[in-house]
Amino acid sequence: MDNVFVERLWRRVKHEDVYLKAYETPAALRAGSDRYFRFYNTQRGHAALNRQTHDDVYFGEISSLLRGA
Repeated sequence: MDNVFVERLWRRVKHEDVYLKAYETPAALRAGSDRYFRFYNTQRGHAALNRQTHDDVYFGEISSLLRGA
């Protein structure tokens, strides 16, 4: 049960990026992964988050905590 979320994440990364791009070198894979995770956290809406991005949710919660909400 502990790994289910991580396994789902890596499955999504592989299907949405790695398999489609077929990186030829480890350096290309690293650069592509950096780009993908930046997209994943800042632009890709998530159904479980009411179509918000991870950054919207995380930084929204941090802001509300700092405001004392």
